Amino acid sequence: MRGRGAEGQTGRRLGRWAEGQVRTRAAHLGRWAFALLLTAPLPLRPSAPLAAQSSLTIYNDGRVLVRRGFVTKVPKGSSAHWLGVGRLDPSSIISLDPAVRITEARYDADVTEQSVLRRAIGRTFEFHTGYQYGPLKATLLGVNPEVWRLPDGSVVFSRPGQIRYSDSMVVAQPVLALRVDAAQPKTSLDLGYFTTGASWEAGYAVTLEGARARVEGTASIPVQELRFDSAEVQLLAGAVRREPVAKAYDRLGAMRVNEAAAISAVAPTEEAVGEVHLYSLPGRWNLQPGTTSLLPLFEPTSAPVTREYSVRRPQIYYIIEREPEDPEPVPVAVTYTLDRKRGTPFGDRPVPGGVARIFERDREGRLQLVGEAGVQHTPAGQSLELKAGTAFDLTARRRQTEFTTERDSSAAGVRIRATAAYEVALTNARDSAVTVAVYEQRGGEWSVVASSVPAEKISSTSVRFRVAVPPRGSATLTYRIRAIW
Repeated sequence: MRGRGAEGQTGRRLGRWAEGQVRTRAAHLGRWAFALLLTAPLPLRPSAPLAAQSSLTIYNDGRVLVRRGFVTKVPKGSSAHWLGVGRLDPSSIISLDPAVRITEARYDADVTEQSVLRRAIGRTFEFHTGYQYGPLKATLLGVNPEVWRLPDGSVVFSRPGQIRYSDSMVVAQPVLALRVDAAQPKTSLDLGYFTTGASWEAGYAVTLEGARARVEGTASIPVQELRFDSAEVQLLAGAVRREPVAKAYDRLGAMRVNEAAAISAVAPTEEAVGEVHLYSLPGRWNLQPGTTSLLPLFEPTSAPVTREYSVRRPQIYYIIEREPEDPEPVPVAVTYTLDRKRGTPFGDRPVPGGVARIFERDREGRLQLVGEAGVQHTPAGQSLELKAGTAFDLTARRRQTEFTTERDSSAAGVRIRATAAYEVALTNARDSAVTVAVYEQRGGEWSVVASSVPAEKISSTSVRFRVAVPPRGSATLTYRIRAIW
């Protein structure tokens, strides 16, 4: 018992000495805080409360542009500030106030226990060991691996117990240290920066109603890690270049989006900004991790719709080649085209890229999903083509029936002239007649020299044959083309 008491007194003396050294060093650093902004340890708590005045622009690719005001006194001239900002790209930090210039900055994003220990090398900790004789103190000498000096002077490479950290030691969120130069006093520090943790995508419900389709557009905003209260939110639609550089802040995490945070009944306002389009959400929004917000992109509208059955092959450039004589099955694709002429409610608005789900009613009037198609960013006035899949009751088989080549000598030199004939057999298992568009797509110098159905020139590289197929019947298209190279 006497030995244990002597050891306890030695430990207490060593602990008081170590704590005194830490206090002395902290006081010295405090006197030189402004001069050593980028080298002195950061305070473990932000010095200014976060303001509610925040504005966010969410991009399709997961970037989030944050415009945020921090309530803090900014005196005229040079001053230092420490702010709790969360995850961000430190290279993107800018001052939103032209009268305030950022002169120095340091971003500390390491909030793990290892970072706490690295900042506390030389400090004495109190451990709870579970023994009745009380807590044990040890001084941290190094990390990775951890090295501790016990009160008796011995050194161990493992923790002698469970550490209880003081609240002032733990950095709960990344901290941004700034030195700014202000032309005049300010009551807030307005900053802009990029972060991640949220994205958005457009979804469209297209309900077929005869020759027209009802169209509804919805923006879905899944939030992974972002947390903002009462923020203005804008959604940006467009292809904004992004350098493919891995960034430490780019952590969307694996948090599951498991609930709807809000469903708005008011459509956002839309405007063109540069080469992109911006949708400003009405009111202010609370963004919480693991939630999804939904809102309409526009009021439900309708547009004329046409359905096309088509047979296509990948475009071939220049050379015609001999193909196998056996018929080759090719899919019959189904495409729905929404007419969006200028001067109509749907035609006068741009359509952000997303996914369109196509519905049709069955005999009982129930909606059934009959197709799904990707939508590219589509400007106002341009038709919307929805490639919804393949037809179940229509089949096609294609084969080459003839192939010849000959050398053609002229003043321009020796050229190859090739002639090929094709046959496309179409079968319709439906009770109604259909028309199938067969496309021939090639580059270079070529032409259709004969066909059983008139050839319609679509472009310099494509022609179309419209083939009528009777109900529960079949039809065959034959055509011959000639190419020179």
